[in-house]
Amino acid sequence: MATFTKINKFVEAVAEKVHNLGSDQLVIALTNTAHTSTWGQLSDLTEVAYTNVSSRDITTTSSAQTGGTYKLTLTDLTLTASGAVGPFQYIYIYNDTATNDELVGYYDYGSAVTLASGDTFIINFDAGAGVLTVA
Repeated sequence: MATFTKINKFVEAVAEKVHNLGSDQLVIALTNTAHTSTWGQLSDLTEVAYTNVSSRDITTTSSAQTGGTYKLTLTDLTLTASGAVGPFQYIYIYNDTATNDELVGYYDYGSAVTLASGDTFIINFDAGAGVLTVA
């Protein structure tokens, strides 16, 4: 399973009230270009074409704190291809509600993935540990 990496600019965006992770619509973006530290919003990415892929909207399972530790938990997302999709190696989570579609973080799958028509790709957001925690 790929590991989640938070975007450094995300930390500043949280502090400046850009995100409400409990209610904003999070979406995934697919790209085959490695992350750079200057990226902070969706327009920084070169995305693949989404014509042949199912919905990329993410469902938030929970956004809550317990004992001073906040945890964001997301429902796993299954992408289904109705034609060729990709290649992509990186899956980004971005905030579609935020004005500039700010990035939250990304998963690096280690090598390029291409989906053929009928293929599915499951993004496991780790319900136990959550996508991210803030303590």
